[in-house]
Amino acid sequence: MYFFKKSLACFAIISAVALLPQPVMAETLYQAMAKAYENNPDLNAARAGLRATDEGVALAKSGYRPTVGAEAITTSTNTSGFVTNSASIGVSINQTLFDGFQTRNNVRAAESQVFAGRENLRGTEIDILLATVQAYANVNRDNQIVVYRKQNIAFLQEQLSAAQARFDVGESTRTDVSLAEAQLAGARASLTAAVAQAKSSVAVYAQIVGTLPSKLQSVPLPRKLLPPSLEAAVAQGTTEHPAVLAALYGVDAAGYDVKSKEGAFLPGVRVSGTVAQADGGVDTAQIQARVTIPIYQGGAASATVRQAKERLGQQRILVDSARRAIEQSVVSSWTQMEASLALIEANRAQISAANLALNGVVEERRVGQRTTLDVLNAQQTVLTAKESLSQAERNAIVATFSVLASTGKLTIDRLGLQVANYRPEVHYEATKDRWYGLRTVDGR
Repeated sequence: MYFFKKSLACFAIISAVALLPQPVMAETLYQAMAKAYENNPDLNAARAGLRATDEGVALAKSGYRPTVGAEAITTSTNTSGFVTNSASIGVSINQTLFDGFQTRNNVRAAESQVFAGRENLRGTEIDILLATVQAYANVNRDNQIVVYRKQNIAFLQEQLSAAQARFDVGESTRTDVSLAEAQLAGARASLTAAVAQAKSSVAVYAQIVGTLPSKLQSVPLPRKLLPPSLEAAVAQGTTEHPAVLAALYGVDAAGYDVKSKEGAFLPGVRVSGTVAQADGGVDTAQIQARVTIPIYQGGAASATVRQAKERLGQQRILVDSARRAIEQSVVSSWTQMEASLALIEANRAQISAANLALNGVVEERRVGQRTTLDVLNAQQTVLTAKESLSQAERNAIVATFSVLASTGKLTIDRLGLQVANYRPEVHYEATKDRWYGLRTVDGR
C-alpha cells in the first residue's frame, strides 16, 4: 500500500512538471543546416534527378543484351470464294555481337554523366547549406535591429517627456518638443519597417530549412575550417569545387560520345534466331548472322561526329570557365570576409565612442550647454553604429561560410553535422546492372 501511494505521488509530480510551460530550445546554425539537408525540397529534387541519371547506365548497357520478342499471326485468305485460314506463333531473338564499340563508349559516357551528376548534387548541397547560413544570419540581424529600434523608441519617449517637462516650466521652446515628437514618429515608422523585414527573413528561413526559427543563437566563425591563405583557398576551389569536377566529368562524357559516334563507320555484326510453329504442326527454326559494312550514309554520320567534337571542345572551354568563376567567387568571399571583420572592430569602437558622446551631450543639455537636437543627433549616431555592427557581423558570417562554399568544403562531413549522409552510390550500384523490373529501388 505504501509503495502504491509513493508511486501515485511520483506520477502526480511528473504530470505537474509536464504541464508546466517548457522552455523553447535554442537552435544552432548547424542544427538548422542539418534540417535543411534533410528537408529542403530543392535538394530532394536534385537527388531524384541524379537517380534518373543513374538509369542512363542501365539504358546504355542494354546494347550488350539480346532482345526477345514473341508474335502470333493469323491470316484469312479468300480466293474466288474459297476461304483459307492459317495461324502461326513464334519467338525471335536478336543479339548484337559488334557495333563498332558504340555500346562500350555509350556506357562509359553514361558513367561519366553519373559522376558529373554526383558533383552537381554536391554543389546543390553546398548551395542549400550556404543559403541556410544566409537565412540564419539574416534572421539574427533583423531581430537584433528590431531590438535596437525598440530601445531607440524608449529613449526617444524619455527625451520627449523631458522636453515637454522643460517646456512646461519655460526652460525650452516648442521647437524642442516638436523635434522630439518628429524623431519619435520616425523611429516608430523605422520599427515597423524592421519588423516587416524580420518577418520576411523568417519566411525565407522557413522555406529553406522547413521549420520556423526558434531562439537562434549567435554564430561563431569557423576559422579552423578556413584555408590558411587566399592563395590556398583559390588552389582548393579551382581543383576541388564540384562545379570544376562536374565540368571535367563532362569532358570525359563528351570524349566517349565522340568515340561512340565514330563507331558508326565500323562494321556491325548481329545474330538473330527465330522459332515458329504454324498450323499442322509445322515447326520452323532459323538462325541468321548479318555483317553490315557502312559505305556512305548521306553525310549524316560525318556530321554527327563533327558535332560531337565541337561539343567536346565546348565542354573543355566550360572547364576553364568554371575555374575562373570559382576563382572570382573565392577572392570575392575572402575579401568580403576580411572587410567585414575590420568593419566589426571599427563599429565596436564607434559604438563605444558614440555612447560616451551621447552621455556627455545629455549631461551638457541638462546644464543648458546643448540642445534637444544635439541629443537626438547623438542618439541617431549610436543607433546607426549598432545597426552597422549587426550588418557587419552578418556579412562576416556569410562571407566566411561563402569561402568554405567556394572551396567546395561546405559539406556535412566537413562541418560535422549530426545528420545521415545521403549516399548516391547506393542507388547507382542497385540499378546499374538491372536487366528488368518496373519498380524503382525504393519500391515505387
